[in-house]
Amino acid sequence: MARVRMKVDGVTYEDEVEPRLLLAHHLRDGLGRVGTTIGCDTSNCGTCTLQLDGESVKSCSILAIQADGAEITTIQGLAGDESGASQWHPVQKAFKEHHGLQCGYCTPGMIMATVDLLKNNPSPTEDEVRHGLEGNLCRCTGYQNIVKAVLSAASEMRGEGAIPGSFQDSADKSEVSA
Repeated sequence: MARVRMKVDGVTYEDEVEPRLLLAHHLRDGLGRVGTTIGCDTSNCGTCTLQLDGESVKSCSILAIQADGAEITTIQGLAGDESGASQWHPVQKAFKEHHGLQCGYCTPGMIMATVDLLKNNPSPTEDEVRHGLEGNLCRCTGYQNIVKAVLSAASEMRGEGAIPGSFQDSADKSEVSA
């Protein structure tokens, strides 16, 4: 067993872990941070993406002992602030407004990868979004709504306002009488 200390979503944890334990499993099974989903355990799908010391990583490709001393943000910590109040991150809001999800399994990893993408490129083109998220797989959406959500979040985070989403679009249409 090895002793690890890490800050996860603003809370410091100190635990004994098996040296071969993956970070994704430690977060879910040891710390109850089940928002980080596990899809493949081989780093191919991206569902387990989170922020480790401010960088986007796939937590199924990192051992828990490698995260000793690290600061980790999961999808569950993305929405909080220091006062403890919960407020959705602009990327989370954009995914909801643009229906950038269907079954929801890939959504936590997709959102966390998007946060990193927009940190490094606050004004991406559609092609840059597609390239930036190509390590995260979605088997349901066809990616079009995910791309719309990312572009809307980027606009919102730049202070230009969100791009109207699919729910807003349908609400703006006037009724047609028969």
